[in-house]
Amino acid sequence: MSIYVGNLSYDVTENDITGVFSEYGTVKRVQVPTDRETGRLRGFAFVEMGTEAEEAAAIEALDGAEWMGRGLKVNKAKPKEDRGSSGGGRGGYGGGGGRNRY
Repeated sequence: MSIYVGNLSYDVTENDITGVFSEYGTVKRVQVPTDRETGRLRGFAFVEMGTEAEEAAAIEALDGAEWMGRGLKVNKAKPKEDRGSSGGGRGGYGGGGGRNRY
């Protein structure tokens, strides 16, 4: 399992995050997603720690804490949803659009 860390500064680095979370145990991996088009950080990250107890300690200590001028949102990461099958009723885009025909 991993930890979701939200409301991060756009200036944060993986090393910054590792430094903060290593106070609560072994940091196995830090993932800081970036925007595909701009390459800019998206303002959140995922952290994997050595044990569930370490994750729990980090979440307890850091959720709501102020860091780099921002209040962190830290909780257990939810499994990634399968985006392929959730069309959400907007499929098709065909039809309609006849308003300007005449």
